[in-house]
Amino acid sequence: MSNQERMLIELTDVVGCCSPLAREPLTADQSVELARLFKAMGDPVRLRLMSLIASHEGGEACVCDLTDVFDLSGPTISHHLKVLREAGLIAGERRGTWIYYRVLPDALRQLSAVLVLDDAPALPA
Repeated sequence: MSNQERMLIELTDVVGCCSPLAREPLTADQSVELARLFKAMGDPVRLRLMSLIASHEGGEACVCDLTDVFDLSGPTISHHLKVLREAGLIAGERRGTWIYYRVLPDALRQLSAVLVLDDAPALPA
């Protein structure tokens, strides 16, 4: 089992049972874990990396396709990818000298499920 799979299982253990924010309050543990994930995505470079990876043909992108998009050094891009990977939002697979990244859809589903407002009362206009 990979680190990403282990982290996703841990995320599911902590966050998987969460109701949307508008239905019931989060527990302290759920709040800590969700804040960690949102913080990982809260940087503009990391958010853009997630978008580039998810929208790339086949749903995965080579690191070589990502570095030229930014006016940042390779090590800086690698740092941002590491933050996303350690948060369990993306996974990487080495193929030869390159690493190919893909977004982990279950992690995004967990995050988006917390933000659902289907049953929330309407706010006054």
